[in-house]
Amino acid sequence: MRRVRTFWRRITDGVVLSELWKQFHADARSSYRLYSKEIETERPPERGRVKHFIWMAKQFLWAIFDKLTPARRVLLLFALILLIPDVDVVWNNDSHTLGASGAFWGVILLLVVLLLEISDRVVMKRDLQIAKEIQAWLLPPAPPAVPGLEIAFATRPANTVAGDYYDVFPRRTAPSPGSDYLIAIADVAGKSVPAAMLMATFQASLKTLSATGSSLTELVARMNNYACSNSQNGRRFTTAFIAEYEPASRTLNYVNAGHNAPILRRRTGAIERLQEGGIPLGVLQNAAYQSGVVTLEAGDWLVVFTDGVTEAENNRAEEYGEPRLLVVLHTNLAASPQTLLSAIMMDLDRFVGDAPQHDDITLLLLKAV
Repeated sequence: MRRVRTFWRRITDGVVLSELWKQFHADARSSYRLYSKEIETERPPERGRVKHFIWMAKQFLWAIFDKLTPARRVLLLFALILLIPDVDVVWNNDSHTLGASGAFWGVILLLVVLLLEISDRVVMKRDLQIAKEIQAWLLPPAPPAVPGLEIAFATRPANTVAGDYYDVFPRRTAPSPGSDYLIAIADVAGKSVPAAMLMATFQASLKTLSATGSSLTELVARMNNYACSNSQNGRRFTTAFIAEYEPASRTLNYVNAGHNAPILRRRTGAIERLQEGGIPLGVLQNAAYQSGVVTLEAGDWLVVFTDGVTEAENNRAEEYGEPRLLVVLHTNLAASPQTLLSAIMMDLDRFVGDAPQHDDITLLLLKAV
């Protein structure tokens, strides 16, 4: 029994059965979405239920075949034929019946196809893990010490790599008392590797252009022109909120480039939305951008987020929404940004439950002190 328990722990990595079922359920839903997104599920009135079910099964099978290479399609086809009991196959005008031995070789061919697919997945997983590590280098490990502000941020990718970006860094390379700080959060359209690559170009252009001494609106305009050269005619656009904070005057000069309007909760209880700016980056060459300015006072909260937060869905297709976010904010006004961040993420997890995550989730919280 000890060997059996050891073997089971190795297979399951010590995960309990309930968690294993959740993982299987999530994997099954994800795989079904992958294969079924090319299938029209709506039944025409002239097609019966049984015929529609058979038609759906055929389309689903073709969707699986289309994801394989031609060689693996042939292997899978032969495996399925061999698994049919007592199949008559004709070679050189001689009829042969494939019985139990045929089923055996059918299973072997299925295992071969499975091993080939697993090898691809292992290589891809390794490459994605490397990409994830590189992406982690582009994001700050911890918020910097900014006079007059307490800061916390976190991100949770929908896949291994993300298209969300956040950062807080001094505008000058050698900061001194009174230095300005850039605060940025961005969301590239799409997910996974393509979005992660564009996120890296956004980070590089922001760091490069921030050192030129241009005004905030000029910086955003130049970033937009650069993004237009990599956006596939606007299909790969980026929403962004970029702000410049001056500790001496406690002013926040910002540009909202099509991003979710951050929530500024004043200590008096008033709510302001930071909306001044323009269209997302990468949509229109030479687009004009306006800036807004606010003064932060002790006790004010600024909540900056991507749409993955408010648009997170539960199993009933209900969105988390900004009202729930505001409730958690009002409940934790006296807390630190890190505590509020944890409270929001926990409330988000409770709301979503075991529903799959459809978009990257990123939060950046600032509290004026």
